[in-house]
Amino acid sequence: MAETLTLTPAAAKRVAWIAQKQTKPAILRLSVEGGGCSGFQYKFDLTDAPDSDDSVSETDGVKLVVDPVSLDLVGGSVVDFVESLGGAAFRVENPNAAAGCGCGSSFGI
Repeated sequence: MAETLTLTPAAAKRVAWIAQKQTKPAILRLSVEGGGCSGFQYKFDLTDAPDSDDSVSETDGVKLVVDPVSLDLVGGSVVDFVESLGGAAFRVENPNAAAGCGCGSSFGI
């Protein structure tokens, strides 16, 4: 079975802020879709509740959920929120990725 994911405190804080603005639960769903410049791309959404087969991790009261298929591709990853002069974004440090791209939102296996 794949490892779970970790949400950094910075990412948890940002998810909590977004969830409060949208009056939704602080539950971030990470999924993987085909596409992007490296073959797969990360997708982030707020969700109302985890599905029964989701892997769930929690940091500072914020949940990070991922479906079993996506977990095979991102297991062991760390999800962070970074701010720089170029903008602000959630970033995934994925130990399973053999290739990535400059935008940081897609990867290859």
